[in-house]
Amino acid sequence: MTHKLKKEGKFNYIEVGTGQPIIILHGLMGGLSNFDAVTSYFSTKGYKIIIPELPVYTMSLLKTNVKAFANYLHEFIDFKGLEDVILLGNSLGGHIGLYHTKLYPEKVKALVITGSSGLYESAMGSGYTKRSDYEVIKKKAQDVFYDPEVATKEIVDEVYETVNDRNKLIKTLAIAKSAIRHNMAKDLPKMQTPTCIIWGKNDTVTPPEVADEFNSLLPDSELFWIDKCGHAAMMEHPEIFNEILYAWLKKREF
Repeated sequence: MTHKLKKEGKFNYIEVGTGQPIIILHGLMGGLSNFDAVTSYFSTKGYKIIIPELPVYTMSLLKTNVKAFANYLHEFIDFKGLEDVILLGNSLGGHIGLYHTKLYPEKVKALVITGSSGLYESAMGSGYTKRSDYEVIKKKAQDVFYDPEVATKEIVDEVYETVNDRNKLIKTLAIAKSAIRHNMAKDLPKMQTPTCIIWGKNDTVTPPEVADEFNSLLPDSELFWIDKCGHAAMMEHPEIFNEILYAWLKKREF
């Protein structure tokens, strides 16, 4: 990770650049460094990029759920004194962004979701019965991407460590259940926030039909596809991802 982590009160976060705030929300096993390319690009284009560390594994088990994380995000936005933020979330991060926007629409100027949960969660928290087998976990990590080479040894090691830590595994499974419980199909049609949906055409975690469904349910959304791309578009095709998002933000005058 090239950007320094700040610690203030109970919050740890990265903050780079000045201007319109974009808050980036990482996924369940997604490190903050997954967004290095997004951070480097947008922090030079008139945006302040802020990436809080979400308390995925540090909340009490009772609070390990999508709603509690959305409220944590709300506390963080208040702590930073921010208004009219743009939320950008991948996977679980997208779900947290959506749920936060449902609860606090007045705080959010726009949403960007990529490979987001919230409608379809079958792949979250499943398949850890052979978690002690490094090769099985490696294959699972590679399957997230269209190009398995994107799953570096560092990424595989991090996933392996997470699923073999009993406390983290219990919380991973709790989050997976919470994601199913907090399905947003009924909420999305009421959400007027402008939303940019960027999706990998080869995403096997949240397949393309999930993106189509988000696009049809959200009143003010646009859907953009990236070819030869899996679940984490901002990692696998960072330049295309950044170009799509920047063009959308400019068009909407954000």
